[in-house]
Amino acid sequence: MIIVTGGAGFIGSNIVADLAAKHPGEIVVCDWMGTGDKWRNIAKSELEDVIRPDGLWDFLSHYGNDVEAIIHMGAISATTEQDVDLIVRQNIRTTINLWTWCTAHGKRFIYASSAATYGDGSAGFDDDMSPEAQAKLQPLNAYGWSKHMVDRRIARTITKNGKTPPQWVGLKFFNVYGPNEYHKDDMRSVIHKIFPTAAKGEAVTLFKSHNPEYSDGGQLRDFVYVKDCSAAISKLMERPEVSGLFNMGTGKARSFEDLAKATFAAVGQTTNINYVDMPETIRDKYQYFTEAKMTRLEEALGGSTFRSLEEGVADYVQNHLMEEDPYI
Repeated sequence: MIIVTGGAGFIGSNIVADLAAKHPGEIVVCDWMGTGDKWRNIAKSELEDVIRPDGLWDFLSHYGNDVEAIIHMGAISATTEQDVDLIVRQNIRTTINLWTWCTAHGKRFIYASSAATYGDGSAGFDDDMSPEAQAKLQPLNAYGWSKHMVDRRIARTITKNGKTPPQWVGLKFFNVYGPNEYHKDDMRSVIHKIFPTAAKGEAVTLFKSHNPEYSDGGQLRDFVYVKDCSAAISKLMERPEVSGLFNMGTGKARSFEDLAKATFAAVGQTTNINYVDMPETIRDKYQYFTEAKMTRLEEALGGSTFRSLEEGVADYVQNHLMEEDPYI
């Protein structure tokens, strides 16, 4: 069995769909389902079981011998979350506990880190996992800090030749977009937010730049398609000899204006953008540029298979958002 925590979430459900297609009936989803439509994210996948996070340790005590790997995507992912004790409990403590369990039981472990660990980007976006390189990074929020804290702990373990799972991989996800993000409310991608308006040919709204080095809409991000992320993780599962901390992006920064243009093109409409002031509450922590250094992951995977922004947006819009059933 392969357990995917956060497996009904955005990235997790795409991973589940990929793995379940190759290993039907061998995937266990661990997640909170709630009362909404989140269950639809995994409804098409043939699963072994679905368990709540508060039942994970009991499940492992009964069926741990049958587990091949744990892919840990479950976390408090909102960068605006203010309950730091909750973040510590969910993001730090749970990840360390799972790392420890996989180490003790000889199970493979893949976990989600984040590009938020890079802070304002002044120290670059190099996935160098040495303690010295990690010490230079200064996350801007508690979410980014929680991911960074775990990365640094693991980096220290590796440096000291400490015990590890037989395969371990940390993935620093950049700006991921794509199908099954529909439950994420304000944390959805800009593509999903502007799609209904763009589809009608009406003006969409983007933030003005408050940095003189960037034009309005010229703020840059490394936008990465979720299907490419899940495909990369499937490849890592096929390469148990690969371990390390890796960026998960495309290696190519693109502007929000580019993203909006790609969305309008995908729906066959003329680009129409209005710019509004960025809320003052986020201006001092706003990232104007992110771009993953992808050399290490590309070497580990034997090359890059990440789509361009235009290719990813076109697939997302035309094969999901414009369909009656948008789910994977």
